[in-house]
Amino acid sequence: MKILIIGPSWVGDMVMSQPLYSVLKQQNPNSLIDVIAPSWCKPILERMPEVNQAIDMPIGHGEFNFFARRRIGKMLRNSHYDHAYILPKSAKSALIPWFANIPMRTGWKGEIRYGLLNDLRPNMKSFQYMVERYVALAYPKEHMNDSSSLGGLNSLPRPKLQIDKIIQDATVHKFGLDTSKSIVGLCPGAEFGPAKKWPEEHYANVAKAMSEAGRHIWLFGSNKDKETCEKIRALAGKEHQQSIHILAGETSLIEAVDLLALCKTVVANDSGLMHVAAAVECNVVAVYGSTSPKYTPPLTDRVEILSTDIECRPCFKRECQFQHLKCLTELSPNSVISSIHKLESLTISSC
Repeated sequence: MKILIIGPSWVGDMVMSQPLYSVLKQQNPNSLIDVIAPSWCKPILERMPEVNQAIDMPIGHGEFNFFARRRIGKMLRNSHYDHAYILPKSAKSALIPWFANIPMRTGWKGEIRYGLLNDLRPNMKSFQYMVERYVALAYPKEHMNDSSSLGGLNSLPRPKLQIDKIIQDATVHKFGLDTSKSIVGLCPGAEFGPAKKWPEEHYANVAKAMSEAGRHIWLFGSNKDKETCEKIRALAGKEHQQSIHILAGETSLIEAVDLLALCKTVVANDSGLMHVAAAVECNVVAVYGSTSPKYTPPLTDRVEILSTDIECRPCFKRECQFQHLKCLTELSPNSVISSIHKLESLTISSC
């Protein structure tokens, strides 16, 4: 059985797609699973043992480019795939498997995809969580009525990214990091927009408290998050800056994966790195602003999910329509600090 997956475009969604690959391998251990993904997601796939090959998607996110998709599909005909699973809901995402002449093409009803998909699933909204929506595609349509058909969220496989110890050690050496003390990771960015970003002042208070407790604090993110991380470090005060290391914009994604795995606890906004932290078995304190854990929670038991219960959330907007961001500003640093201690005490007692 040769399977082609048209993968999602975002890091967090790609992490949450791993349970689908796990189920497909359980059903057919000898299957070969190839995943088409944008270049920024490929490193994540390379740490998933279920994936045979990550195929680079050269077409930009949101770009239609019919002729390029036709060209890629025709090139893939020689691979003789038996089944394709199309995870995005757009019509364009279904073109490559169709041009590749893959006999079975499974996906949810989305944009106009009749004909492009011949195993079209109409009841996506009967499944609450994104991971359920992915995994449900592995089973026959007639058996998948709603979330209860899968036995609930806790019955599904969890994402688990492999760690390369050699690369991990080399990365620690590359950045001159000290792993002799307990490490707290902070992920203050969010690609979605400011309505997901907990205030820099709050992150700084957490960094200060962790420094006073004798911890190292590592700040993760993309180059876009570097300025945010520098502000957090400055706000924490000069006496704590030696304990705070800015890795945002310095590491590759795969280096960030290996370094996150060294953190005892990670505090993160609802972001791709939040899902990576869960998949490398950190304690995760997840801060939700405009979005909701009722759709894309961190898939781990070692988690504290924090949010405010003000009337206007979750609104799922990129920017606060009322210009106050109270869903984030009113979530106190003390609640996050308490959650860190709670998770770490539970980890110690379970050992």
